[in-house]
Amino acid sequence: MMDTALRLLNRLGRRTMMAVDAVGYAAGLLGESFRFVVAGRRHGQPVRMTAIVEQMRQVGADAIPIVLLLSFTVGLMLAIQFIATLSEFGAQSQVVLAVAKSVTREFGVLITGILVAGRSGSAFAARIGSMSVSQEVDALGVMGIDPVRYLVAPALIAMLLMLPILTILSDFAAILGAALYSSPMLDMSVQTYLTQTLSQLTPRDVYEGLSKSIVFALLITVIGVATGFSVTGGAEGVGRATTRAVVLSITAIVLADMVFSFFLNR
Repeated sequence: MMDTALRLLNRLGRRTMMAVDAVGYAAGLLGESFRFVVAGRRHGQPVRMTAIVEQMRQVGADAIPIVLLLSFTVGLMLAIQFIATLSEFGAQSQVVLAVAKSVTREFGVLITGILVAGRSGSAFAARIGSMSVSQEVDALGVMGIDPVRYLVAPALIAMLLMLPILTILSDFAAILGAALYSSPMLDMSVQTYLTQTLSQLTPRDVYEGLSKSIVFALLITVIGVATGFSVTGGAEGVGRATTRAVVLSITAIVLADMVFSFFLNR
């Protein structure tokens, strides 16, 4: 019995140390990326604008259709649920406010973060993991090109720029979906619904969602690239790293969202 307990404690200690080491490594990558963004040109290692634009296209522009589609669907779902629930209390008129607040503060940024984590977080891990396995990352260092400057910094800048934009588009699509369903139920036009939404939203509602998107962007990028750099075991290792990056990114997003919601809504 004592031996079993010691083995469990030993395993727990090892896992804890591995987790702390992974967090430290990810933090180091983040710090190095910001260093290249701020002072890279001064030291002859600038972050290339063409690489940033390409990452912005992959992270942001290519994700717009799926973000709009799913956000529109979520808006419809929220409208259906809120109307069905609030009608039991004779408060259907509060549907506009309920949808607007829940979308801008919570669902818009959460749906966007999860989608981008699934698309771009996995792409970061797969790309860097494949380069690590084929020793291309080592080759960059031999050529005098810092892998963090070349691979991580453009992805980080692109994510920080595009995730807030995708969040705003997601908010609009979700509210539009709710408007199309709710306006006939509330005996008003879609234009009137949207006007009431704008009048009831406050800057804090929008800023809360945007602030979450910045944190989500950091988490997705850092987890994706850190997982990619740590790949071992060939093609099978790349597959495991890709799955791990998606699971860790979504878990981190949900946990960060819970922390945000707790402190911002007290």
